Amino acid sequence: MEQYEPDRLSPAQVAAVRRSLRSGRAALTRRSLLRASTGGALAAGGLGLLSGCGIPAAGKTEGGVSAEDHSKEEKQVRFSNWTEYMDVDESGRRHPTLEAFTKRTGVKVTYTEDINDNSEFFGKIQPQLAAGQETGRDIIVLTDWLAARMIRLGWVQKLDPANLPHAFTNLSPQFRSPDWDPGRAYSYPWQGISTVIAYNKKALDGIEVKTVSDLLDNPKLKGRVGFLTEMRDTMGMTLLDMGKDPARVTDDDYDAGIARLQKGVDRGQIRRFTGNDYTSDLSKGDFAACLAWAGDVVQLKADNPDIDFVIPDSGYVTSSDNMLIPNKARHKTNAERLIDYYYEPGPAAELAAYINFVCPVDGVKDDLAKIDEDAANNPLIIPDQAMQAKSHSFRSLSSKEETAYEEKFAKLTGA
Repeated sequence: MEQYEPDRLSPAQVAAVRRSLRSGRAALTRRSLLRASTGGALAAGGLGLLSGCGIPAAGKTEGGVSAEDHSKEEKQVRFSNWTEYMDVDESGRRHPTLEAFTKRTGVKVTYTEDINDNSEFFGKIQPQLAAGQETGRDIIVLTDWLAARMIRLGWVQKLDPANLPHAFTNLSPQFRSPDWDPGRAYSYPWQGISTVIAYNKKALDGIEVKTVSDLLDNPKLKGRVGFLTEMRDTMGMTLLDMGKDPARVTDDDYDAGIARLQKGVDRGQIRRFTGNDYTSDLSKGDFAACLAWAGDVVQLKADNPDIDFVIPDSGYVTSSDNMLIPNKARHKTNAERLIDYYYEPGPAAELAAYINFVCPVDGVKDDLAKIDEDAANNPLIIPDQAMQAKSHSFRSLSSKEETAYEEKFAKLTGA
């Protein structure tokens, strides 16, 4: 089990957090392109906390620490999630799937949208977890890399398969066994996040784009392509294009990928590295093509018929936001029941129809078609087997690797 390092974040890691807070996955749209990041206050407060965060040795704890489960006598579950990442009715105040869960089970869900960024949220809950205290939450939703760290630290509880029959059966194969949680012993995906190539047909004007190499090498696209400020997405897609698997990336592979992109920067082929602000560049045609997140592409296509996407033959990068139960949660069984509920086809389809991210639940297409036939037939929401087979994940990194990789990526992007 990893122990939490009491050192400060490296400058490169702080820069990566800044990018995420400003325009990366911290600002990634959960429902529409209108969502913005929390901006200055969080950037100042969250980074102030992170830049000096550290836990003394006395705060280290053993893993998987459970409290007495009060699920039977306390019919409640406390659920912390990202903003605009849950279905909402027309009033904007009620969550239909959560209310249906309560009506069926009698378990009231206290739902809080208090996760704006992985690192900022980690800074919020780490003092309690390090001290072996309860966080006041029964379910938290974290992106792969932080979910992996929480598991290594021993700060989340092992799930009881007996309470997760639908989750075990219906979990999509592409999410079933990440290297940081083989067999999903501690986590289940809330939604998937895929990186694809998006393009503006009008701006391309007949130029063919099918690969990352097309973005980097076609002189007709010089100064009109974009890559993402999220290291794992840009580097993962570049490595795949080079015939390297990001799930097995070596230092030499990574350096070769950096060098490949550096040539694109030096030649002026790459216009800039962006967070989700690429959406404006792509819609206006300033980007003819770029790396993009599938959730954004769904919305862009709905608003602009010139926008489309392609999945390279070499594959694409997928990550996920994951539900976990932190140590000392008071309502573990109720939390597991809620996790399992979202792996039933009906609730999963309702959620997918609203938020338009990659659904991690198999067997929802028919239910989703009853709500939104276009969404049911959209491979960015319900990937078919061929698309699932092209999905790849960036492997877990040690703290030392994370620092080294982010430093090299920051130098590349000028962050």
